[in-house]
Amino acid sequence: MIGNDELDRLEHSVQAALRTGRAEGLGLLGAGEISLVLGLPAAHPTWACKRLPPFPSPAAANRYESAVHRYIDALTERGVEVVTTAVQRVSGPDGTTILYCIQPVLAPDAMACAIARDGGPEVRPMLEGIVDSVVATVDRRVGLDAQLSNWAVSDGRLVYFDITTPMLRDADGRPDLDSDVFVASLPWVLRPPVRRFVVPGILDRYHNVTTVLTDLTANLIKERLERWMPVLLEVANPHLGSPLTEAAVRTDYRSDARMWEILQQVRRADRLWQQRVRRRVYPYLIPERIER
Repeated sequence: MIGNDELDRLEHSVQAALRTGRAEGLGLLGAGEISLVLGLPAAHPTWACKRLPPFPSPAAANRYESAVHRYIDALTERGVEVVTTAVQRVSGPDGTTILYCIQPVLAPDAMACAIARDGGPEVRPMLEGIVDSVVATVDRRVGLDAQLSNWAVSDGRLVYFDITTPMLRDADGRPDLDSDVFVASLPWVLRPPVRRFVVPGILDRYHNVTTVLTDLTANLIKERLERWMPVLLEVANPHLGSPLTEAAVRTDYRSDARMWEILQQVRRADRLWQQRVRRRVYPYLIPERIER
């Protein structure tokens, strides 16, 4: 998708931003819980480049890349159309391997959140399509983060683009994903307990239709789209044994937002410690603050 020289220049800009703490020229398109999405070219982006935490070896990067492709195949087999995606790599300055998940930039008015904000008659069919995708896709083997910000509508078709967390499990329920991608940017002393006690619970949520639909509905709060909550509950509840209520969704949202905010605060504190006290380059791109 992107020439090696162009990707090398992007990574050079990222390394400069990490050294100086100034990321103004990177062309930020969006922020997730684990990493940032950068536009290329920065001034007028045609490509969305999500930079993953550095991998310690090419073999580890290969395993992750393979998991991403298997995940895309699994979603496609279950009827979810995934935006064209390439995984490309560059070498880090410390011998690590850095992967970028690269997709074409979608039109701003094609994003599901923008469509919902516009409030046209196409919103309900879009929500119905997302709920149908969840019901057809999610089980103990394949998970899905179905929140509205992960979808768009292209040429009248619902498309999905958040594939950087390949939520696959084998027949025995073991994750196909190395959890290091979740914990790499945490202080090393916290990585083992978070890997053992927090990450499994996070991933479990995305392998259950009820909790995926709860999360989809709850994230309307983060997107300031709460007016669509009654419609989404009306669409989702026929697929559930016990209907969701707005009160339950709000309680779930507060709990989930609190956990993610704590993890982000820990990352920011560790970055400050590494930069100001240890005088080291903090090697991860993390969001300054996510509005919740």
